Amino acid sequence: MFDRYIIVGEEFKNVRKNGEVTGFQIGERLPYYRGVVLSIIGPNELVVDGERYSPDKISVTLHGKTYKWSELEDTINDRWEFGEVGIVTVEKPGGLPPGEHKVELIQHMNISYVPGGFVGRDAKTLSLAA
Repeated sequence: MFDRYIIVGEEFKNVRKNGEVTGFQIGERLPYYRGVVLSIIGPNELVVDGERYSPDKISVTLHGKTYKWSELEDTINDRWEFGEVGIVTVEKPGGLPPGEHKVELIQHMNISYVPGGFVGRDAKTLSLAA
């Protein structure tokens, strides 16, 4: 439904911790027309430049709270609101090199009244500053 808005490129950058690049981040919005409880968000798939990242290496920060992607399905006491940008952080020592990168994101949602669930897909070429 809102697939072309899932990836928020303005948040695309490498992440530093204690002066060392430990990974990278992008922004993500829900592809659904309303906010949802985190537990209905199924597995997400992130592919950057052909490399698929494991959910246990990815976290999302929503309104100051950080969750591993693999924890979302068990989180019943928090919501991701429509239009809210979650900051997706990927653990990758050294991060990504500067330049253009093809980012693909697939988000599965277990909506009860949608047989087989709901899937949103977005792909963008984003530029990473040095």
